[in-house]
Amino acid sequence: MKRSVLHMLDPMPNNSPFDVNMAVDAGFDVLMPYANVKLDSVYGLTQDTIFSRGPSGVKKTGLFIGGRDMALAIEMLKAAKDAMIPPFEISVFADPSGAFTTAAALVACVEKELKTKHNKALKDCKALVFGGTGPVGIATGVIASLAGANTVLVDHLSIHTADDIAKEYNRRFNSQLKGAKAGNKEEKIALLSDVDIIFCTAKAGIQVLSTEVLKQALQLKVAGDVNAVPPLGIEGIKSNDFGVPLAAVEGAVGVGSLAVGNIKYRLQQRLLKSMLTTKKPLYLDFRDAFVKAREIV
Repeated sequence: MKRSVLHMLDPMPNNSPFDVNMAVDAGFDVLMPYANVKLDSVYGLTQDTIFSRGPSGVKKTGLFIGGRDMALAIEMLKAAKDAMIPPFEISVFADPSGAFTTAAALVACVEKELKTKHNKALKDCKALVFGGTGPVGIATGVIASLAGANTVLVDHLSIHTADDIAKEYNRRFNSQLKGAKAGNKEEKIALLSDVDIIFCTAKAGIQVLSTEVLKQALQLKVAGDVNAVPPLGIEGIKSNDFGVPLAAVEGAVGVGSLAVGNIKYRLQQRLLKSMLTTKKPLYLDFRDAFVKAREIV
């Protein structure tokens, strides 16, 4: 009997140990990591993968695409899909830096609390994504925007960076993102004046929003933070919180990093396992991750 094989393509110098562990736990027998993979190598690597196992073997074979760049991961996924020659087709799953599954879990958790506590949908709300120009922030912004939220990517240093990234991903995915800068307390307070949702996806160990600043978000309904390293990104939200009231804003609730992480872990496991059980090849990205995350929460 042929063993299951997952080929893990990564444009970075190293594959993520997190993804390797997840793939093992999902049931893949053999993992083959590839580092420093260029986009123009993906087509050939994919065809080497599919033609070596036969029509029955491809059902136990998959590709996982990592890295840190959302746009590049999507391009690599497309290149792999273009290389398939039926019946030699395998499933492909892109999740650069876990950004797709983390962002999907974060938005799904916040969406659930928005509905449960406030009877609101994402399409009814304005959302800010702090750390919005990093991998998780961009994925969060695109998912929230495509779900109907009026979404702003917030950069700590440059409005030009935020605007350029918003325009690039709007062009790629038909989202409606905007860009903003918030490098100090005053700029943060100005942005918070009419916000319903806060997604905090900034670097680990950095407090983005203090209680003092958060008090100015008078319309805030739900805030979600993915930072698990003290100090946490939003003061007042504990890691395990899932719909716990925020002391800083009456009526608002928080979702912490471990609550999001629990959904992200289950989500990535479920998507990896689906590659081994599907009868037709799957091509999984942030959109599929969000659909599944909604089911899980």
